[in-house]
Amino acid sequence: MPFLRTDHWRCAIIHAPLADLIRAGSLNGFEVTTLPDIGDHRFLADPFGLWRDGKLHIFAEAFDYRAPKGTIDVLVYDRTGKLIQQQPVLREDWHLSYPYVFEHGGETYMLPEASASGRLTLYRAKAFPLEWEKVEAFDFREAAIDATPFHYAERWWMFWTPAGTRDERQSALHISVADSLTGPWTHLGLFLSDRAGARPGGTPVVVDGELFLPTQDCRDTYGQGIRLLKIEGLERGLPKVTPSDVLDAPAVLRRRFPDGFHTLSAAGQVTLVDVKRVGIGPRRDFMNVKRRLGLG
Repeated sequence: MPFLRTDHWRCAIIHAPLADLIRAGSLNGFEVTTLPDIGDHRFLADPFGLWRDGKLHIFAEAFDYRAPKGTIDVLVYDRTGKLIQQQPVLREDWHLSYPYVFEHGGETYMLPEASASGRLTLYRAKAFPLEWEKVEAFDFREAAIDATPFHYAERWWMFWTPAGTRDERQSALHISVADSLTGPWTHLGLFLSDRAGARPGGTPVVVDGELFLPTQDCRDTYGQGIRLLKIEGLERGLPKVTPSDVLDAPAVLRRRFPDGFHTLSAAGQVTLVDVKRVGIGPRRDFMNVKRRLGLG
């Protein structure tokens, strides 16, 4: 991150299904609920959610600039939109983010970004939503960034970005395929190199028979915006990727957070997003120096 510049993220709930937003071509005109501010130079980002027992469970990266790595929190909302619980659910010795949660075969899974560990680790809910265990049988050989699995055409597809150079981390879309969730996974190759939108940024969704993948526009700043990619040919085993619509963050959120928008995820009858404001000042840099010197 550039000197004297600090990204501050904020998550929100848009009270409409993702497919409806894509049909409308806009995130405006819908009720919006912002998730809480978790404190000075702390933030929540990368929200993904599931409904269980009438409650919305939102999993998000929790990051504190005083620490070198993110963890995963869960926030639980009732149907009225009231926050009833918030607490950490997953910590590791490495940075965690992008907690992609999904259900399959009667189980609930989470696949967080953990490229600093050198591998991709799948977790299964032991006691949803608070306890998670590693799925040791998961066989994915790449240290993928923002890996996004999706079951389609009777196979599993993984959309992901490599942990390579800074440019690759913000501009490359790779695709892998497997017959089962645990693999083995076959790498099909690089399908798009474009800073305007290739790194995954949310849940794939089928709209009127067409499959769309949200991706991150990183041209001017990391996580500047969301562009949809149309994904075709999966039923033939021959993926084709075509850039599609650009979606702006809701205007009501852009007033306070005008500098970025990099997650768009479906959660039943609602959609989850995060937005960014870039702060100017030395506070984060002082925190980094103190941490490296072991001063707190």
